[in-house]
Amino acid sequence: MRHDHILTLSCPDTTGIVYRVTGLLYESGCNILDAQQFGDDESGRFFLRVHFDVPGAAEIDVLQEGFASLAEVFNMDWQIHDARRKARLMVLVSKQGHCLNDLLFRVHSRQLPVEIACIASNHADFAPLAQSYGVAFHHLPVSANNRTEQERHIVDLVERENIDLVVLARYMQILSPELCDALAGRAINIHHSFLPSFKGAKPYHQAHQRGVKIIGATAHYVTRDLDEGPIIEQDVARVDHAMTPKELVRMGSDIESLVLARAVRRHVEHRILLNGHRTVVFR
Repeated sequence: MRHDHILTLSCPDTTGIVYRVTGLLYESGCNILDAQQFGDDESGRFFLRVHFDVPGAAEIDVLQEGFASLAEVFNMDWQIHDARRKARLMVLVSKQGHCLNDLLFRVHSRQLPVEIACIASNHADFAPLAQSYGVAFHHLPVSANNRTEQERHIVDLVERENIDLVVLARYMQILSPELCDALAGRAINIHHSFLPSFKGAKPYHQAHQRGVKIIGATAHYVTRDLDEGPIIEQDVARVDHAMTPKELVRMGSDIESLVLARAVRRHVEHRILLNGHRTVVFR
């Protein structure tokens, strides 16, 4: 039986990092299945992702100790993940369900190796959809008067359900700074435009008024800065002068679903490392 694991790390760039890391894996009897690296001249940092297997589960504890010592030498930020473990997702949605429906289908058809533990929404529209997939649905209405309490329910769900990643699948609410901080590094939003252009409401209508020739979507991590978190994935489609805003919305919905699914996959496969306000995304 294989015991696949994934090592991710970043540290100040210097000589000998790959040599020491692969040497430690070799000494522990590990077999490297895939490795990717990147050195950023601008930030002076080095990034590494290694997919490997170990002879048995017991060796992981020894390996963890070895990397803890090595990390002190190179000042590494590092993690070792069990590649076989499915991440548990919580999906937040409002009244547009194309991204939610796409994620549910991909998980159900085993195209996306995650478990959607629950869905929460400020509207009840998609309770039947969640029920059809056997996923728990939580109706959490929100207003100016109960926003703090509503967000506390979200945090409680994250903790109770052992959620690894919160996915904002067209959740049309601005999260408070406190909730953004609580979910830092584990919440992804899909924005219905090609950031940084056309922020805010009705970006496709803005694009139509400006006569753009491409539209797109952006998946990014959630931060206190609205729609300005580190970008994970983007895509575009060509449009022309004859298309109406409704047609742009239809095309945009397809792009949003695809971009969000890609971003979720990159995250749960531990392919994303933060590089300041940017990301290193190993394919």
